[in-house]
Amino acid sequence: MKYLIFLLFIPSLIFAQSKSDIIRWQETAKRVNIIRDNWGIPHIYGKTDADCVFGLMYAQCEDDFKRVEMNYITMLGRTSEVTGEKDIYEDLLVKMVIDSADAVKDYEVSPDWMKKLLNAFADGINYYLYKNPNVKPALLNNFQPWYALTYTDGSISAIQTADLTADDIKKFYQGISTDLAKLKKKDPEQLIGSNGFAIAPFKSITGNAMLYINPHVTFYFRPEVHMISEEGLNTYGAVTWGQFFVYQGFNEHCGWMHTSSEADVADLYEETIEKNSNGIFYSHNNTLKPVNIQPTTIAYKSKNGIAKKEFKIYKTHHGPIMAMQAGKWIAMQSNNRSLNGLIQSWRRTKAKSFTEFKSIMDLRSNISNNTVYADDQGNIAYWHGNFMPKRDTKYDWKNPVDGSLEATDWKGLHTVEETIHLYNPSNGWLQNCNATPFTVSGNGSINKKKYPTYMAPDPENFRGINAVRVLAAKDKFDINGLIEAGYDNYMSAFDVLLPPLFSANQTLIANDIKPDINKAIQILRDWDRRTASNSIATTIAIHWAEKVVAHLTRGRKGLIDLPFELPRMLKEMPDAAKISFLNEVLKKLKSDFGTWEVAWGEINRFQRIDNKIDATFSDKESSIPSPFASSAWGTLPSFNSKTYQESKKRYGYGGNSFVCAVEFGKKIKAKSLLAGGESGDLTSKHFKDQADMYTKGKFKEVLYYKEDILKNMEEQYNPGMRKK
Repeated sequence: MKYLIFLLFIPSLIFAQSKSDIIRWQETAKRVNIIRDNWGIPHIYGKTDADCVFGLMYAQCEDDFKRVEMNYITMLGRTSEVTGEKDIYEDLLVKMVIDSADAVKDYEVSPDWMKKLLNAFADGINYYLYKNPNVKPALLNNFQPWYALTYTDGSISAIQTADLTADDIKKFYQGISTDLAKLKKKDPEQLIGSNGFAIAPFKSITGNAMLYINPHVTFYFRPEVHMISEEGLNTYGAVTWGQFFVYQGFNEHCGWMHTSSEADVADLYEETIEKNSNGIFYSHNNTLKPVNIQPTTIAYKSKNGIAKKEFKIYKTHHGPIMAMQAGKWIAMQSNNRSLNGLIQSWRRTKAKSFTEFKSIMDLRSNISNNTVYADDQGNIAYWHGNFMPKRDTKYDWKNPVDGSLEATDWKGLHTVEETIHLYNPSNGWLQNCNATPFTVSGNGSINKKKYPTYMAPDPENFRGINAVRVLAAKDKFDINGLIEAGYDNYMSAFDVLLPPLFSANQTLIANDIKPDINKAIQILRDWDRRTASNSIATTIAIHWAEKVVAHLTRGRKGLIDLPFELPRMLKEMPDAAKISFLNEVLKKLKSDFGTWEVAWGEINRFQRIDNKIDATFSDKESSIPSPFASSAWGTLPSFNSKTYQESKKRYGYGGNSFVCAVEFGKKIKAKSLLAGGESGDLTSKHFKDQADMYTKGKFKEVLYYKEDILKNMEEQYNPGMRKK
């Protein structure tokens, strides 16, 4: 590996824009009208779809340019140019699975209508930088149209790596073997969550289908937007910063909600390598094939300026070499970006019927998502995954397969009808909470035996159990009843967790701790197992459960079906350990707060005091109580919180973000809520004007029709002509 050091640090130069660029931007801006409503939500009107994309990107930059930029710095594999050497292998991972050269080629062969959107995407951002010279990009001073083709999936887990990480890649280049049996698996608290519900007309009080959109992501990952063009675009919902399509939302005919999927879309192959004087080869189908070698340079920020490291990326026909185990090189096959992926993401925003939406699903380029759907004709539907490679079912696809065998190669893609799906279930509702698809409409809703296991390795979770209970219990819903269902705060995990603790309390307990233990357990016995700001039981239960579940799952391989496995694991856990963990919790609470009888809202807080991407929190700054908790425990609204350096209180960092309930009648009726507010500008009144509402689950009315938007208008302007 070669190291090239530039001793002089030269920041990225501000690119001088041509006169023709500026004239084109100005002419486009005249055709775009941005109306900000009284929540700061941008409603973007344009003559063409491309005009709307131009205006959307301009508005996104107004609200939070640094998040727009950072998403593309990441997807271009250039993070270490901003953050330094620590992220070199993160950048190398990105460059392995997202080839910028391929993105450029896709731009060049894009259909004319898509190329117009891509050009408008870059123009909208570049015009914002031109009109706001005080904004100093961290790295990207001149956005290119093809950048949008590096991030064609709007999910938070947009890169699928079959659990391999940058650390595994680093080990490979250091000649260190990875134990694939001990790959780091997803933590129960990891933000992979989202809830999607759909209600059929006969389960609706008004007779209209409804959709509940509830992504669980890091806070401020997506803003709320509305795009309307004279070419038939009229879509509302959440976009991922820097992307020009509504990722989760609706138009006047249908709506779509994505939940993260565990469907297998990336596989590992053990490659048998042979090196000789002619080069490096791998065995496949009884022949030796040359390993492709792609020189790659990673630039990174150093104390002396910009430095560079050179790598060789090795590839077989399966994909890049990501690790090494027992002398075998490990290649990964995946599909982390594609032109069809972006086409699919855009076209669904303009779908007008169930038939059209299904035809868009046939593009089969939605990589990491499940889809929950509802429409104005009364259809509801669910698809588990979308891009789904065909594989030989005699192999164990949870683990690396032998890359030398032709039989392990992917055999094309399954059709949409071959993948797991459910249309218009007889019970009138469906749900997905990142759990198994086989309970999407209650028990027995989809026949598990019909599908290969690689299509749905997803375990059940406590949130899914609670969603089935809540949706099955109600005869009919209106939009407020749907929101109430989505905010059911019963923590079903404690139906499993607490009885073994109560039994453990019958064992011998040291006299010095017995009074506190007995009192705490009585509080837990009297608890209704719902989160609440004034609940001491919630405080005790969550802190104790975090310790217990971390202890029981430490070192466990693969996805864990906690509702199924936890009873056995708790039974095997010594009673003394259960009591000991409870004693640790009580001691820590007493040490931090002077008493262990602390209400949940006193220590579980929502705080928005800055807009840093890696925001930290402080007990010294103002915050407000949040009654919600992690959905890992079964509560449907999600609020992940933790303590930070020098903080004793817990602060929310992710969970419910953009939440929306939609009813598809003759006219759209919808209500929505954001975490904090639309704007990332600390001086804006929309920085945290929804904070109190957020902690109370109080929704605002969505303004979808122009007459309503104008009645609630705060300002109206063309891009570049905003008065304040």
